[in-house]
Amino acid sequence: MQSLNLSKITRKKITRPGPPKPIIMPQDTTRTSFTDVFIKHPVLAIVVNLVILLAGWRAMTSLPVQQYPTIENSLVVITTLYYGAGAETIRGFISTPIERVVSAISGVDYVESTSRAGVSTVTVHLKLNHSSTAALAEVTARLQQVRSELPPEAEPSAIEIQRADRPYASFYLSFSSTERPVPAVTDWLLRTLQPQLATLPGVQRVTFEGERQVAMRIWIDPDRLAALNLSPGDVQGALRRNNYLAAVGRTKGNQVQVNLLANTDLRSTAEFEELIVADRNGAIVRLKDVARIEREAEEATIIAKYDETEGVYLGIWSVPGANEIDVGHRLRDEIERIRPTLPSDIDMKLVWDGTMFIRNALTEITKTLSETILIVALVVFLFMGSVRTAIVPLVAIPVSLIGTALFMAAFGFSLNLLTLLAIVLSVGLVVDDAIVVVENVERHVRLGQSRIEAAQAAARELLGPIIAMTITLATVYAPIGFQGGLTGSLFLEFAITLAVAVVLSGVVAITLSPVMSSRFVHPRGKEGRLTAFVNRRFEEARGIYARLLDGTLTMRWGVVVAALLIVLAAWPLYHFSRQELAPVEDQNHISLFFEASPDSTVQATNRQHFRIVNAITAIPGADYTWSLTTAWGGFGGVVAKDWHDRARSTEEMYDDVFGAVSQVPGLRVFPRLDPPLPTPGQYDVELILQSDAPAEQMLEAVGSVLGAGWQSGKFLYVDTDLKIDLPQARVVLDRERLADLGFDLAGVGRELGTMLGGGYVNRFNYFDRSYKVIPQLGDKDRATVDPLLDLKIKTPNGQLVPVSTFTHIETSTAPRALNRFQQRNAVRIFGGLKPGFTKEEGLRVLETAAASSGPRVVMDYAGESRQLRQEGAALTVTLGFAVVLIYLVLAAQFKSFRDPLIVLLGSVPLAMSGALVVSFLDLTTINIYSQVGLITLVGLIAKNGILIVEFANQLQARGYSRLTAVREASLTRLRPVLMTSAATVFGHLPLVLATGPGAAARNSIGMVLVTGMTVGTVFTLFVVPVFYSLIAAEHQPLEPHAAPNEVEPEELTLAGARA
Repeated sequence: MQSLNLSKITRKKITRPGPPKPIIMPQDTTRTSFTDVFIKHPVLAIVVNLVILLAGWRAMTSLPVQQYPTIENSLVVITTLYYGAGAETIRGFISTPIERVVSAISGVDYVESTSRAGVSTVTVHLKLNHSSTAALAEVTARLQQVRSELPPEAEPSAIEIQRADRPYASFYLSFSSTERPVPAVTDWLLRTLQPQLATLPGVQRVTFEGERQVAMRIWIDPDRLAALNLSPGDVQGALRRNNYLAAVGRTKGNQVQVNLLANTDLRSTAEFEELIVADRNGAIVRLKDVARIEREAEEATIIAKYDETEGVYLGIWSVPGANEIDVGHRLRDEIERIRPTLPSDIDMKLVWDGTMFIRNALTEITKTLSETILIVALVVFLFMGSVRTAIVPLVAIPVSLIGTALFMAAFGFSLNLLTLLAIVLSVGLVVDDAIVVVENVERHVRLGQSRIEAAQAAARELLGPIIAMTITLATVYAPIGFQGGLTGSLFLEFAITLAVAVVLSGVVAITLSPVMSSRFVHPRGKEGRLTAFVNRRFEEARGIYARLLDGTLTMRWGVVVAALLIVLAAWPLYHFSRQELAPVEDQNHISLFFEASPDSTVQATNRQHFRIVNAITAIPGADYTWSLTTAWGGFGGVVAKDWHDRARSTEEMYDDVFGAVSQVPGLRVFPRLDPPLPTPGQYDVELILQSDAPAEQMLEAVGSVLGAGWQSGKFLYVDTDLKIDLPQARVVLDRERLADLGFDLAGVGRELGTMLGGGYVNRFNYFDRSYKVIPQLGDKDRATVDPLLDLKIKTPNGQLVPVSTFTHIETSTAPRALNRFQQRNAVRIFGGLKPGFTKEEGLRVLETAAASSGPRVVMDYAGESRQLRQEGAALTVTLGFAVVLIYLVLAAQFKSFRDPLIVLLGSVPLAMSGALVVSFLDLTTINIYSQVGLITLVGLIAKNGILIVEFANQLQARGYSRLTAVREASLTRLRPVLMTSAATVFGHLPLVLATGPGAAARNSIGMVLVTGMTVGTVFTLFVVPVFYSLIAAEHQPLEPHAAPNEVEPEELTLAGARA
């Protein structure tokens, strides 16, 4: 048999007459190595590592703490008000021109707009990491160009920069009062707290939500106007003329000058009441004769609530890229400073804290890091069998991890969820090189060398493999840095942090580990009982492995075929695994989006929302709700109790929340689990259908897509923003009749706008701040459409005629909002998925249905769906690129194009097939974390193959055949391979077992690594030797005449073979 022949060859090769010589490799006595410097000068090695440690510690204390790496993912929101205008007017005369000019600026990903009655909202989504400041400047300049095209009555456009992944503030403070109405609370906040909070470092702006600014309301009485032969236009004109800000100037003599003031503006209710509107036959008509004047508030557009308590929110917006945790600390300190100064009737609560998840997740990952270090330390000790020898690899942990902080600070990185995850992963990796060194030193000591000689020989022997392993593992992350997009931006810091930690561990292994080994390793014959016990167990394991390996080498082609079948299984394992962008995390919060009936008012929506609050707060695990309610719906959220204080995750609560809100009539609620990555969008799935067809024709196509979504059974809800059910009344003017009466259309439009539009005329001074003056008909005169026909308008000759003389009302239905995407009419289909289904599955259902809806429809994506389609498979390409890079690096290291194939073909595909079993069994999904885990696995599993191949090449160079060399290399490297793999597997086990905030990502990457390393190590030990024996390059002996006879039997460590 081949195994017997192999044994004969081996024995023949190592037999030599004469007394045994000292057990030492010939090249050890004839060459020096870079590593000898540190062994001869241990102080130098200690100083080098202490410098790394101290500099890293200093840098670590200055690193900022964030949720994710600093990325600029911004959008520019342009809001333009045009009081009284319909949605079609808004779209045609405001939204479309603004879209056209802002689409031309640089750095735009896509532009979308929503046109509702009275308001246009154009949102410019910028490309990732495009400067929002530069975009803001360009948008402002473009709006100035288009200003002349907009209606003159439209308000100037308001421009805001927002985070795309979170278009709401980082923090919300709620203020409510038992004594003051909302306008009074708003005014108090405007004058006192808003300026204080706006000056906090890291705060971009402080906005009001649910506020009602003070205003002078002029409630016009149409009957009294008609009795005095006046029209609404007369009232508006009188207000313009008699509430005037005068800038008189100053007197100036030779020696003195005096500023002049004039009381041409009105400041109090009494002054407005006495304002003269007209003179009727010597009788003065004052404003109080035709209107009711109140210093009240602007009409409510948003109502803010904490549970059922109405109040005013102050939204605290962080500067993009700022350290939100620091901003949160400063805000809390300021809140505690302010609280004692608050009036007794004012109640202040922090109702939303955007850093809640960050802080909890950072706490959990820090705990995982501690568990990982302890487990790795225990594993190393058990495998070494001695505290003294275990210290050698364990020293690599603090030096590598803390030293990494120096490079993180130099590159401008932060301590965030991903860099901390990299540090957790690196704990199991940084000990590998040091384990290999100390194990090799022990082996040489057992062969009879002194500890110093053993350290020198072991370091020289391992210098090449350590460099190869370190470069390989660092290289595997390089492609991630070139990834681009959100994935590249997020994982660049992760990749570089991990690569730096691994490189530093290589530095420790080359400099400090040999020095410590030469002092800490037990001299020959002086091992402790535990060390001897561990050594005996490894000798037994080697004997078993030797017999199994001999058997494997006798059926090499069978092993190749089996390996090939396992590799081919990777495709179905990958294809039939569920895919998503990232796993859902427990963020202590469930977002809620409300949709009211089309003709609802703010007050009606708010009344219906009270029942939503009662339904949600009754759910176990819910702490409180916050909401911002508008006429069309609004948004808010459920804040769950702290993770430790509830029995269920937010994903488990999600079904109950949807079930509770679905039972409440009058208000539709769409819940959503917050996205785990900083991606834009409001819903799990967002599909855009672009078409030039009228909205009525689009309804049919949309209906088929919605039907497919419901029939799939994967959605909790699926809906569209195209709803043609908004009642509207069109005032149809008889132009011939208008001309007969001497009217022009502009005059009629202004008169109707004054009565019904709600626009303001000018401003008045109230305690040194300006507020709006708003003339309008009272609520009772605007309650229904019919009384509008009885309103009277003055003709140019002074005669009052009812509106019914020249108009009639036509009622119809229209879309609730007119939406456009990339300057085309568009419909958004959105949905929320049931727990257990991925966003990829849901999106595919809608895509399939939309593709069959007709050729006139163009599909596009928004929100997280856009990210999924643009970058969902990008890491697969990166994985292939990483494998190619490793191949080239190993080819340069081995000086052969065949040897790297042994490492890559013999271990990497098999390990990946093993790792994909986890996703195939639905224990995790294919997401960016598991894909990064697969990329990491390539480098990790290749390290084991490098150890075997490198030593086999050394043995070949001393004159041994490929078969003999690889057999002895495998037996010699069995112990370091098992020890490094065990350190990695057990070191990553806390990731698999992690729970709480941020655990889903850690579970995903941990499962892939633990499974892949376990399976891959087994394959490496058997398949790599087979591939080596078949395809390895021939490495000729450096000294062919002497090499075979100069190698001692013990050097090949054939105890396993003899066993």
